[in-house]
Amino acid sequence: MSAFDPAVFLPDDLLERIRERAPIHDRENTFPQQDLDELRAAGYLSILVPTDRGGAGLGLAEAAVLQQRLASAAPATALAINMHLVWTGVAKVFSDRGVAGLEFVQDGAAAGEVFAFGISEGGNDLVLFGSDTDAVPTADGGYAFTGTKIFTSLAPVWTKLGLHGLDTTSADAPKLVFAFVERTDAVVTGDDWDTLGMRATQSRTTRLSSAPAAAEHVVRRIDPGPNPDPIVFGIFSVFEILLASVYTGLARRALDLAVETAHRRRSKSTGAAYSQDPDIRWRIADMGLAYDALPPQIQALARDVDERVDHGARWFTLLSGLKHRAITTAKRIVDEAMLVAGGGSYFSSNELSRLYRDVLAGAFHPSDPESAHATAASAWLGPRET
Repeated sequence: MSAFDPAVFLPDDLLERIRERAPIHDRENTFPQQDLDELRAAGYLSILVPTDRGGAGLGLAEAAVLQQRLASAAPATALAINMHLVWTGVAKVFSDRGVAGLEFVQDGAAAGEVFAFGISEGGNDLVLFGSDTDAVPTADGGYAFTGTKIFTSLAPVWTKLGLHGLDTTSADAPKLVFAFVERTDAVVTGDDWDTLGMRATQSRTTRLSSAPAAAEHVVRRIDPGPNPDPIVFGIFSVFEILLASVYTGLARRALDLAVETAHRRRSKSTGAAYSQDPDIRWRIADMGLAYDALPPQIQALARDVDERVDHGARWFTLLSGLKHRAITTAKRIVDEAMLVAGGGSYFSSNELSRLYRDVLAGAFHPSDPESAHATAASAWLGPRET
């Protein structure tokens, strides 16, 4: 088997075009349509789809490397694409484990369809374990969904929205229902994405009014609450690993910019480059030491998912911990890079200014710091006494 070459799937010239467009989309608060078009043409939307279904047949470990690479050029584009890759990644988790039900996602991705992630709801800290969206069974075996989803990335372009809702009316209710809906008049996308950072993701609010999911697009019906079902593991594992990858790629770009700045800037008092200043050297060394810990962690856990390693109950603290460390480390690296670059980085035209704003979004993605710490505490100390 030949060695994996990220440049085959994300060529340097494509990355540079995406990098050049990133500040424009951030400044104008627009979706990176041209990025999506070029990535689709390059087969990027189907990197996790098996070759026998028209994809590249990559594993999650390779996709994580590619997402780091893409995020180093345009974090918001990478984060938007992440949400599509989550569903193709869950489909891979299913097929690798002999679970049927998401083949249509693989076929759709290979054909150029765009899948969006409609799980987040305002005030719903249960996330995957509960939903405020009503899922009402229909006579044809499908479901009609009514509710509001927030942070729906890829809002202007998705062709199918993967979501969940709560069925409270069936004989075996309550059941959490995971399904996919298409764009119809029953799905209204808001124009409310005006944020501090990650602006190009266009993660707008989505309102559902009896939005229909066909029977063949109803993927799972499971009990609410913590659940070992493949849909829960699939979403949580792929989401956390790819999310950590995006912010790790962002951190790498900030580190590279700090290094470039240190070589370029010179001290007025000594005439020497900043790269020779002991304080600057220590600061960049500290950034490098922090960054170097992230890619191996991502690679190890992604490989474990690909190879179906059984971590049992430890999976959830390993995954939430990975995401938490990636976000906090990326934030720290960007902070340090801003200090190395000096006052010029404070201007919105400076790339570091955009990275600084983009990295702040990491705290809002599941698992948040509170959830990550609660999960880790339970893993090490056992559940809290009631």
